[in-house]
Amino acid sequence: MTDVLAHGAICVERHLKHLMRKPDKLVEATVVPMIFVLLFGLLFGSVIDVPNGGYHEYIMAGIFAMGVMTAVQGTAVGAVEDMRNGITDRFRSLPMSSAAVLLGRTVGDTVMRAVSCLAMAAVGLAIGWRTHTGVLSVLAGFGLLLLFGFVMAWLGAWVGLATGSAETASSVPNVLLMPMMFLSNAYIPLTGLPHWLAVIAEWNPLSAVIGGCRDLWGNPQAAPNADAFPAQHPVLLSLVWMVLLFALVAPLAVRKYRTAVAR
Repeated sequence: MTDVLAHGAICVERHLKHLMRKPDKLVEATVVPMIFVLLFGLLFGSVIDVPNGGYHEYIMAGIFAMGVMTAVQGTAVGAVEDMRNGITDRFRSLPMSSAAVLLGRTVGDTVMRAVSCLAMAAVGLAIGWRTHTGVLSVLAGFGLLLLFGFVMAWLGAWVGLATGSAETASSVPNVLLMPMMFLSNAYIPLTGLPHWLAVIAEWNPLSAVIGGCRDLWGNPQAAPNADAFPAQHPVLLSLVWMVLLFALVAPLAVRKYRTAVAR
């Protein structure tokens, strides 16, 4: 385990240096999320009314979560590129754990998502987003987001290694995650949905993460059933979902990586 962490730290450093040499990646991680905050915050905020804080405070947790979910696509494409450009072959010649290689990529991509969150937070504050809890609670909310991004990065690594094609790796996550994105509490309050559909959306893992952030930041929830478990314990539910998903995709990604490098 110690070797995995030590080798993983080296891979993280290598991955971050590589990202810093690619300005387009930095633009994608900062400018594009900032534009989304402006579009959703200003356009939707003028037509959707949310009590106890307004739409500007309601939407930010959803935009943050959507931003870190891009780790699926980014890591998927990055894993394919590593296979194609020979980096994987170099790692294979070294006494390095397969898990450490993937740990380096997933942690590096999560750091990029942290940069995205900072950029989005700056624009969010400018358009009226505010938190109403203590500093530790606010930081815990961002920690929850980055933990979610880390798990999503492992999902992306598995998707990329399973598809083996950059084109497929960039499109498959959208197909898989699109229903999860829109059938959630990210953009609109669930109070206007039919009961059965609202229940599905409440138990959506993405809704749990977003609800947990709103709870930690003191932002409005607008939940259809305030007494339901997802509304009462969003942080706990989001952690349970992430543990289950990580326990599923991380071993699959490592196994797929070992199979790929053994060819």
